[in-house]
Amino acid sequence: MSLVNQTPQWQALQQHWDALQAARIQDLFAAEPKRAESMRLSAAGLQLDYSKNLVTQETLSLLLALAEAVDLKGWTRRMFDGEPINNTEGRAVLHIALRNRSNRPIQVNGEDVMPLVNGVLGRMEQFVDRVRSGDWRGHTGRRIADVVNIGIGGSNLGPKMVCAALAPYQRDDLRVHFVSNVDGTHLVETVQRLDPETTLFIVASKTFTTQETMTNATSARDWLLAALGDPAAVAHHFVAVSTSAEKVAAFGIDTANMFGFWDWVGGRYSLWSAIGLPIALAVGFDRFVELLEGAHAMDEHFRTADLSENMPALLGLIGVWYANFAGARTHAVLPYDQSLRYLPAYLQQGDMESNGKGVTREGVAVDYSTGPVVWGEAGTDGQHAFYQLIHQGTQTIPADFIGAIRSHNELGDHHPKFMANFFAQTEALMRGRTFEEALAEQRAAGLPEEQAQWLAHHRTFPGNRPTNSILMERLTPRTLGALIALYEHRIFTQGVIWGVNSFDQWGVELGKQLASVILDEIQSGKVTADHDPSTRALLEHFIRQRRG
Repeated sequence: MSLVNQTPQWQALQQHWDALQAARIQDLFAAEPKRAESMRLSAAGLQLDYSKNLVTQETLSLLLALAEAVDLKGWTRRMFDGEPINNTEGRAVLHIALRNRSNRPIQVNGEDVMPLVNGVLGRMEQFVDRVRSGDWRGHTGRRIADVVNIGIGGSNLGPKMVCAALAPYQRDDLRVHFVSNVDGTHLVETVQRLDPETTLFIVASKTFTTQETMTNATSARDWLLAALGDPAAVAHHFVAVSTSAEKVAAFGIDTANMFGFWDWVGGRYSLWSAIGLPIALAVGFDRFVELLEGAHAMDEHFRTADLSENMPALLGLIGVWYANFAGARTHAVLPYDQSLRYLPAYLQQGDMESNGKGVTREGVAVDYSTGPVVWGEAGTDGQHAFYQLIHQGTQTIPADFIGAIRSHNELGDHHPKFMANFFAQTEALMRGRTFEEALAEQRAAGLPEEQAQWLAHHRTFPGNRPTNSILMERLTPRTLGALIALYEHRIFTQGVIWGVNSFDQWGVELGKQLASVILDEIQSGKVTADHDPSTRALLEHFIRQRRG
């Protein structure tokens, strides 16, 4: 199978870029009077304005032709139908089934998975209601006041991001915390202010063997038992999200309090499953269902809408345009909502672990860019940190601005000021400031001509920096679900275009294997493996210094 960059559609896009790259976005508005209207979409409670991109109607037509050439619609159908599109692991990819509120049958190996999904959701609802009502009690009879989720990667980032985003929907008497880093500081600093008698731990590990998670879980159990003494207390203060009943029971957790999920749920797509248990505890099960409903609404839009009016597909295609033709190597996610402060980190994993691949599904090495570096920070903090690089640096950095029309905290004029920055930044990035404009400004300030000329060079902004604007009425469980699903399908779209498997992550395995060998050496105090000279020297120094 030929690589996508060898197709006529790709070559046509390359020729188009060569002709368009000198154009200015601002001039495209003058040439297309209805541009702002025609490049706007609404779906699942979100509105997207993509008019501030260096794209024309011809660009979009060529990108859509590329999507047709790689059969994006066919791959979408195969995913929704439960076909094993994760070919390196022989698995279906069905996070969409976890939030399939229509209950449309979805088959995996001839079995409808929806009864399984609904069964776990039912057990989650019962458990959440027991904890939130006070019916579930700790070992000494006191009700739960703090929940600590112990996981890593998708078992941490997704629930952590969502809980922070939905803080306005949480209660003061049930607080949720997250521990992921195997650095003992993370666990110690989390539990040191908690009461063991009123703390519930969720241990999230599919196999119950994840080194970081199980190390933290074991230490958390030691902390609990040091205070309560009785090993029977573990069953009252620990529950598991796992598929290994044997290991869960050996840990001391009652398997009746084990919530399962399936191999067709990838870690970074798992917050919709039992991995989302801390979310449901934090905001209540009804709100968790609203999160699922928002994602399902975006799923249906992505599944059924024509690609020319398909929000995730268009975002994905525009991202390909910048990554592969404009030479962009990074993509900024800039939420103008403090509640979404963890969204950039969440999407780092979602995008970079999915599409950070150097070979196609068939194992052929690619010779074009795939996944960009995803990064960002909540506005307006980012404006006082890295926006300088986006405005006046030498790189093209496409950026997504995400905001809400109404805040949960309408304090004075904070939100109008906040969103004024949102709109101003996207306009400034597009317009820039010419040398002549900067010079006129300095002259008007009364500066001597020589100084005015000098400063004008520093105050010139090239502009023509592309942005997407995503708005919602308010950040709610439903709109958050739609937003997350939007990015999931954007990632999927780009993976299909690049021909990579977006649902495996073999790149993380080698480091885990080497770490296991090195841990044995650290614990034995002797370096025996065939390391490179640098690693050997570092290890020997570390072991020697640890001995004191």
